[in-house]
Amino acid sequence: GPLLAIIGLLITGILMALKVRGSMLIGILITTLIGIPMGITQISGSIIGKPESLAPLFLKMDLKGALSLGFMTIFSFWFVDVFDTVGTLMGTASRANMLDEKGQLPRIKQAMTADAIGTCLGAALGTSTVTTYVESSAGIAEGGRTGLTAVVTGLLFLVSLIFAPLAGMIPSEATAPALIIVGVLMMLPVKEIDWDNFSDALPAFITIAMMPFTYSISDGIAAGFVVYPIIKLATGRGKEVHWLVYVLGVLSVVHLAPGLFSFLGM
Repeated sequence: GPLLAIIGLLITGILMALKVRGSMLIGILITTLIGIPMGITQISGSIIGKPESLAPLFLKMDLKGALSLGFMTIFSFWFVDVFDTVGTLMGTASRANMLDEKGQLPRIKQAMTADAIGTCLGAALGTSTVTTYVESSAGIAEGGRTGLTAVVTGLLFLVSLIFAPLAGMIPSEATAPALIIVGVLMMLPVKEIDWDNFSDALPAFITIAMMPFTYSISDGIAAGFVVYPIIKLATGRGKEVHWLVYVLGVLSVVHLAPGLFSFLGM
């Protein structure tokens, strides 16, 4: 298993270095084929299957149960969704050179609205969360810049519904290299951080480091929101921080506190 993933990473990395179009997809396919003689790729009898019905889950919402969850549960879901989306949007937009001169994403309101609508519709249909995924960096790396990229991807997902058995043959060892490459691409904007300014460098580093340690983009961003205003206040530069960052810092403490107490056994 790990050997196949390493082979796939080398193949995909070489294709990326050679700037071959579709290098990630080609890398996944080649790795999948290599996995056949290794006994990792399992060949099924059929490549076409009937999509499962949405009827058992469509609009099956337990509103009474949702209202009984309590504020902290709802807040946690909201916090994770918002910060995961913002982090992914900013990261992918930076990779696509779509940020303005102030480092902000134009029309982010429309992007967040589309994400929110997708989340609600996905829940109504009973699917996994429909949201902005960091894997979009793979499409950006291949040159995707407009909404046409998303439309084509969506159409291909529809087609893939009947080819689910074929997609199921692809082992995780073949897709893991693509995710690692996406991680490399997401690290490229780090060069824009002012590493000579420690009050900026430390919060940025903690944010980056906490994401893999906590398996969560939102927790990494939350940690950054806690550390950043504290350092600015301690160094007498608190006025440089927007008041909203202080609010987000307090909310981040509320979000992270239960997990921290659990980790410490308190």
